[in-house]
Amino acid sequence: MKKEGYIKGRGAQGNVKNSFLEMSHEFRDDFLEYCRREGEEVESDKTQFIRVFPKTIVNKVNSTDVGMRYSMNMYQGCEHGCIYCYARNSHEYWGYSAGLDFERRILVKENAAQLLEEKLRKKSWKAYTIMMSGNTDCYQPAEKKFRITRKCLEVFYRYRHPVEIITKNALITRDLDLLEGLAADGLVAVNISITSLSEEIRRVLEPRTATISRRLETVRQLSERNIPVNVMIAPIIPSINSHEILPLAKAAADCGAVSIGHTVVRLNGVVGELFSDWIRKALPDRADRVLHQIAECHGGSLNDSRYGTRMVGEGKIADQISSMVRIARKKYFADSTYPHLNTTLHESYKDGQLKLF
Repeated sequence: MKKEGYIKGRGAQGNVKNSFLEMSHEFRDDFLEYCRREGEEVESDKTQFIRVFPKTIVNKVNSTDVGMRYSMNMYQGCEHGCIYCYARNSHEYWGYSAGLDFERRILVKENAAQLLEEKLRKKSWKAYTIMMSGNTDCYQPAEKKFRITRKCLEVFYRYRHPVEIITKNALITRDLDLLEGLAADGLVAVNISITSLSEEIRRVLEPRTATISRRLETVRQLSERNIPVNVMIAPIIPSINSHEILPLAKAAADCGAVSIGHTVVRLNGVVGELFSDWIRKALPDRADRVLHQIAECHGGSLNDSRYGTRMVGEGKIADQISSMVRIARKKYFADSTYPHLNTTLHESYKDGQLKLF
């Protein structure tokens, strides 16, 4: 049973101090709580969209723990509100809190498609798969209004450039026409994140994401159109969804996914503080057990930044999780593989059309 004071429809249950700023949010939150007790409406829960115009959009990824070399993000902050999200920490760079600000202050990069096209037209650029959503979800609710992701897909298609996508939103099916065109030349693959088969868990863990049934249907629709799909069972959180690995893998396979991936939850930066506050309000009966088991996977700490272990953990619990994932792959995905994308076409389309010789 959730504790009194739980904020329904949001992941974070408040703001936390921005580590880059001297002034803490604590004083502001105390003031807001006082105003609420006095019956004053001091703050709307409505999401705010803030237009920004960055100078670059494609980022080089130097981490050895993730399977991408380049990424791009059309939005900063994410209304999905997943409480475990490592990207929350990056919101501090923009002067906001990683808590509720991350979910309610969404920065919209309106010139993303233009910047992408400029990048792909450069003579020095050699085609390499670019991941959309290395940080925040490119199909979060803002995309329905701003359509920046679709504009970027149009650029990828025009220049015949490979692109991968990570999302947990069924809105991706809006762009099946472009995805089918890219897939015909081996230029696209999609990662759909499905953390649990329980709607009760989904609603508190990822409050503004697509339902589980819609995500599974999205896997099916993409697969039926020969668009390769990898299902990310991620993050796996001990005593919350760690028992669901095999049924999740089966559901993914039944819908046509060609592979699965996984990570063990890690609560870096202020995410550990936010998650601890959230679980004591949303799932108080299991809070101590979950936090203890997460720490057991990361050398006794919720915060784990060690390359090589931070994504999969270590120790008995992490080993059990890895073993279950191996069993799931052998049982349900032995005859299928996630593809390497085609990098050979882009050079011939570097001007946005097929070069004639």
